Amino acid sequence: MLALGMDDGMIGIMNLLTGRYIQEIHGHTKGVASVTFSHDGTKLASGSQDKSLRLWDVATGTQIREPLHGHTNWVVSVAFSPDGTKLVSGSWDKTLRLWNVATGTQITEPLQGHTHFVVSVAFSPDGMKLASGSWDHTLKLWDVATGTQITGPLHGHTDRVASVTFSPDGIKLASGSWDNTLRLWDVATGTQITEPLHGHTDKVASVAFSPDGTKLASCSWDSTLRLWDVATGTQITEPLQGHTNRVDSMAFSPDGTKLASSSSDKTLRLWDAATGTQITEPLQGHTNWVVLVAFSPDGTKLASCSLDNTVKLWDVITGIQITEPLQGHTHKVDSVAFSPDDNKPASGSADNTLRLWDVATGTQITKPLKSHSNGMVSVAFSPDGTKLASGSDDNTLMLWDVATGTQITEPLQGHTNPVVSVVFSPDGTKLASGSRDKTIRFWDVATGTQITEPLQGHTKFVASMAFSPDGTKLASGSRDNTIRFWNVATGTQITEPLQGHTDDVTSLAFSPDGTKLASGSKDHTLRLWDVATGTQITEPLQGHTDWVVSVTFSPDGTKLASGSKDHTLRLWDVATGTQITEPLWGHTNWVLSVAFSPDGTKLASGSRDKTIRIWNLAMCTPNLHSNRNYKASFFLLL
Repeated sequence: MLALGMDDGMIGIMNLLTGRYIQEIHGHTKGVASVTFSHDGTKLASGSQDKSLRLWDVATGTQIREPLHGHTNWVVSVAFSPDGTKLVSGSWDKTLRLWNVATGTQITEPLQGHTHFVVSVAFSPDGMKLASGSWDHTLKLWDVATGTQITGPLHGHTDRVASVTFSPDGIKLASGSWDNTLRLWDVATGTQITEPLHGHTDKVASVAFSPDGTKLASCSWDSTLRLWDVATGTQITEPLQGHTNRVDSMAFSPDGTKLASSSSDKTLRLWDAATGTQITEPLQGHTNWVVLVAFSPDGTKLASCSLDNTVKLWDVITGIQITEPLQGHTHKVDSVAFSPDDNKPASGSADNTLRLWDVATGTQITKPLKSHSNGMVSVAFSPDGTKLASGSDDNTLMLWDVATGTQITEPLQGHTNPVVSVVFSPDGTKLASGSRDKTIRFWDVATGTQITEPLQGHTKFVASMAFSPDGTKLASGSRDNTIRFWNVATGTQITEPLQGHTDDVTSLAFSPDGTKLASGSKDHTLRLWDVATGTQITEPLQGHTDWVVSVTFSPDGTKLASGSKDHTLRLWDVATGTQITEPLWGHTNWVLSVAFSPDGTKLASGSRDKTIRIWNLAMCTPNLHSNRNYKASFFLLL
């Protein structure tokens, strides 16, 4: 989990596996300057511009007791003791305070001595000492039991101290300052161990020890990071260069092999801690300063927080998407479908092309498939994966040979308006198409000819269709807000229209056993229907904040995926109608199409942002447990 303090007084708790809010916590009346988890992950402490600290129960999001009052100015730094029984706070009132977590009472008198804001506090690993850094240019070491200073002020810095941290063994203390230097201190004596660590040409924003204590990392407003040998105080590598603006935050991976950094240049970067070289291309996606970065406990994920009001989650090796977005289309991607063998997604775009992709490499398999004279709104694979059908704004359908990328037949003509939905029958012998001309048509795949008269009944255009698994029924959804069932053999309606949605029905999908139908609508909801009776099974599935554009069942029928105009995908439990995970973020525009891979482990999505994304569903399972003590702040002191 990651906790975020916002300047509107709200605290957000994020799931690091999904990068979305688990809950929002309200209580502070002004901006939240610092938040930290207890080491067992059950409690959260927050410090605020409203001069108070608050303790929260992470499971419920409720306050454990009344606010902790005492400070007379902003509380800008908080930290739990390693055993979780104490809390320390640093404030712009120039004091530190020690609190009993169980009772919420102060343990000692305020710790006084600093003559300017106290902006950084840290417990030693054994919990017996405290370190504080201040804008008065000094650090101080305190005895936790008595609240008294252990040594005199640690002098040396000639400008504000921005960051303090203990080494993992508690023997050393590191500090970073606006005087452009780092300093290493002996905790027992309060004396500097080495000469000041020079190299940065601007303010040092943050310092961090590697997990084994042999290296020290620093980041600076000079746009660089530097790696230092703790024993000698010398730089290990050349400066880590790449950022084009100030670097505000960094973190070592739990195994110490990687370093992550975030910058006001709107990017994150991953570095090899041994060589100082970048491991990947810059991680781009934020639209404003990236102010904080944190690794997940297992080191496989990275969370970033930005002044663009977003938190993003990155897989350290591959990204939460299995590949980078599949790029190549020059206009919105309206439809995406997986081949039956899992390996080839197909995408149709308003750039008038279809494209076939290799999942493993993220590259195109063939040249773009071109023949339509207008955008492609719908694509579908035949059940055996050898053919691809496309429906277009040019009022036609086309059948393609997947192996060669060539057309199999002449364009399928008959509709008098754009074809917005195409679907193969389960046996692959028939193709159904739905159109803005309010009709549905059945086609013989072998010959490309129509099988029956057009199916008429909807009073507005047909937006979506789905065959039942046995191929005997077809469901259609329309802008007339209804769903209709059709007998495929005769082309006649089976039941009365299914009513319930209050706006266009934009997407339909049968469950694999054919007993359920899922529908998505412009009314922002999904609905689950009993096919035999035409009645709703559950309450409407609510969560999306805009149109539901696409729905699909997982191959085992236990999950439902939806894509929306709200830029998210959501996963639902079919039995209960509840969301399984937090929303899946990544697209920057409407999610127009979603498709499960045949083995159910991956999800493909196509968007108006011109990309296709492949999601690893194993990485989208919530995990609400953490053994690390994460800190975050959206209030920048520097």
